[in-house]
Amino acid sequence: MTINYCTEVMKLPDGFAYKPEYFDRAQQQKLIDTVTRAARGDGPFFQSTMPRTGQPMSVVGTNFGPLGWVSDKDGGYRYELTHPKTGKPWPKMPEILLETWFAVTDYPVPPEACLVNWYREGSKMGMHVDRDEHDVNAPVVSISLGDPARFRIGGPKRGGKTHSLKLSSGDVVVLGGEARRCFHGVDKIFYGGSKLVPKGGRINLTMRRVNFPE
Repeated sequence: MTINYCTEVMKLPDGFAYKPEYFDRAQQQKLIDTVTRAARGDGPFFQSTMPRTGQPMSVVGTNFGPLGWVSDKDGGYRYELTHPKTGKPWPKMPEILLETWFAVTDYPVPPEACLVNWYREGSKMGMHVDRDEHDVNAPVVSISLGDPARFRIGGPKRGGKTHSLKLSSGDVVVLGGEARRCFHGVDKIFYGGSKLVPKGGRINLTMRRVNFPE
């Protein structure tokens, strides 16, 4: 797959799909309203920390679905059944997210977790591969809301050439196949570029299948 961006043509890994403006403004607002309700209820935002160092991540997050991704110094990266602060189950996966998953992937079973990351001014996400799932063959589906972000994707090994893509509110990215095993991250938020998020910034929803289908 190739994408024309600025003046260069970028070759992206097999299994990478970019769907610009997948959600219209009304749908974006519906998703933000859903996140806001969850954050005010059983799914408040919390700040994960890095394994080993305990350094706080620059983003804050929460989750939808039966499982939620968390990280801390003692337990490392993992999925849990309950919110680390409230001790309650995570908010239910919204139907609009399930519909999106099945519309943009050919995977036969639903996602079990949707990580909701809130990127505020100065937030970044270092280059990484999602490896905390048992079913690493299942795709990852990412939805961007709010401020634009510069997304970067490389190869299956850390370092080397990377490609960048500016993601805007309503865009969807799918990492499947070869792309599922490639390093990727967000190295810039164009803060103030959108008024969709009530307190500013970018909301990223990332749907993942954790366990193998039964």
